[in-house]
Amino acid sequence: MMTSVDTELIRVLADPLRLRIVTLLAKETLCTTHLVEETGAKQTNLSNHLKVLREAGVVDTEPCGRYIYYRLRPEVIEAIAGQFADLAQTARATAEANLKRSCP
Repeated sequence: MMTSVDTELIRVLADPLRLRIVTLLAKETLCTTHLVEETGAKQTNLSNHLKVLREAGVVDTEPCGRYIYYRLRPEVIEAIAGQFADLAQTARATAEANLKRSCP
């Protein structure tokens, strides 16, 4: 039973704009122009966030002419969701067993 969560991925997804980008990309593959329209963020700011998401392995890119399209990698989201599910299962088992450390 896993009890830890990928903290680096949590840090990456904790930013509100990056989480918004991930939410949008869950629905469709988009280019930077679309993401600027949807989020209202400046293109340079958005590009920096997309770079972080790319480096973390959350999104893939697909060149299309002079544009780059971004696609969410669902297996990454599934993996972190699984880690949280394992953590919840551990917490549930701990609560049911009434496990607690005694104070000195």
